[in-house]
Amino acid sequence: MFACAQAQAAEGVEITRAQVEASEEGYKLAAAYAFELNEDLENAIQHGVKLYFTTQVELTRPRWYWYDDKAVSERQTMRIWYDVLTRQYQVSVVGNMLQSFATLDDAMVLIRRPSRWLIAPRGALKAGETYSVTVRMYLDRERLAKPIQLNAFSNPQWQLESKDKKFQYRAD
Repeated sequence: MFACAQAQAAEGVEITRAQVEASEEGYKLAAAYAFELNEDLENAIQHGVKLYFTTQVELTRPRWYWYDDKAVSERQTMRIWYDVLTRQYQVSVVGNMLQSFATLDDAMVLIRRPSRWLIAPRGALKAGETYSVTVRMYLDRERLAKPIQLNAFSNPQWQLESKDKKFQYRAD
């Protein structure tokens, strides 16, 4: 029974670091994840299937008179695939940069440790207020090609996600 629970835990994503940092442009999320791709997902990438990993972050401020104030709700999606022509693994932030890697392990480093990204402009948070931050990362099966989605939604090997990581952030 313990071995079965350990195997399930190995299938998930662990958020090893998540913090909000104030910068000149605004507020950025710095995050790192620990997970391994199972054999099904590795085979899919080897055959040119694009996998999408989405990070979702939400900052809320409690209010006594109504629902919590949702100050920030952002997503960033990274895509990874194997290009057969160049024989390289490609990783991109959807709608942004593209990088090439010789090995899958090298490409996965960028997925596991993405660069800091702007989640809110300067002034979006009230200085001195404390916000509840929730971060989550998952394999975004809805972005897969339609024929692959049929298998992905019914196959537990294609379910890769983290638990919500919650912490407090006091805005500067």
